[in-house]
Amino acid sequence: MATIKDVARLAGVGLGTASRVVSGKGSVSPATLARVRKAIDELGFRPSHAARALLSGTSRMVGVYIPVLSGTFYTPILQIIDTELRAAGLHMVVAFGVGLGDARRQAIEGIEFLVERGCDGIVMMTSALNDEDLAALGGKQKQIVALNHEFKQIPEQCFTVDHVLGGRLAARTLLDYKHRDIAVIAGPAALADNVARIDGFMRELQAEGIDTNKVWTMESDFSPQGGWSAAKALIDSGTRCTALFCANDEMAVGALAYFQEAGISVPRDLSVIGYDDTPSAAFSAPRLTSVHMPWREMTLNGLNALLNRCYDLHRPVTRTFPVSVTLRASLAKGPSESAAGENAAKRTRGKKK
Repeated sequence: MATIKDVARLAGVGLGTASRVVSGKGSVSPATLARVRKAIDELGFRPSHAARALLSGTSRMVGVYIPVLSGTFYTPILQIIDTELRAAGLHMVVAFGVGLGDARRQAIEGIEFLVERGCDGIVMMTSALNDEDLAALGGKQKQIVALNHEFKQIPEQCFTVDHVLGGRLAARTLLDYKHRDIAVIAGPAALADNVARIDGFMRELQAEGIDTNKVWTMESDFSPQGGWSAAKALIDSGTRCTALFCANDEMAVGALAYFQEAGISVPRDLSVIGYDDTPSAAFSAPRLTSVHMPWREMTLNGLNALLNRCYDLHRPVTRTFPVSVTLRASLAKGPSESAAGENAAKRTRGKKK
């Protein structure tokens, strides 16, 4: 492969002159510029990524850390980031949680990997780190943005959505549809965003006089299998309910699959509402009503803020993201008192053995 030295030799110029042409920095006479470009074309020269980094002082790479590389939640976010970076002439490097350590150790190792690879900036989606971990990043801390999480040490670099409001909207939607006997499949209690949405949900129920201590609730793991298992536990418990709130769409899809196999009709026997409004919600059976969280807006603004920091750009940045509910076929009006009792009995008779 041709090197920058080969280009300089063929063009009859010094190495510094050839480097200025390749990097686009510094002044070069039109005649010299033409000779160097001709040499580049004749040799088929393509500067290596490492060489470009040395010439420009930046790697033109942005790192992204996510806890897991699976499911329908992170994939659309990665696609948004990659599309934006490519349009700006940049590249994405992804690290995710692997290894023998806990979530915190995995996050530390993942971010260290991105730093060691020379990423100019890092987008991270984890709440596992603490202030001490961020401080250990030293000056690199300024080239980080956090999505969907808040860190007191870097508040201006955090972009998240209002999960308390999201939870309240989920509850309000069920209440407006005349549901009062409601069950909940929550996500992991260790995740702050899950705690916030469940807190908002329960607060809204309490405001309507519902005793939330009597609301059937089960913690699961945000996966379809977790939703399936929790839905089975709900039916096996014989709990009387007309609606189910799932703290993310993947658990809701798993619950829908279990209900179908158990002979429970959604929404005739039981309404279901999810959370996130990921692409899977629009194609489940039935199509899933879900709290629409503005992930695209949050991601784009967080990325814009990072690119402004790393490359001295002036992209627009906002921090207010609207939350709403996307109504689909999994939600119906709550039944009358007599019908509710009949449906509860039917669910018990029809549960999977």
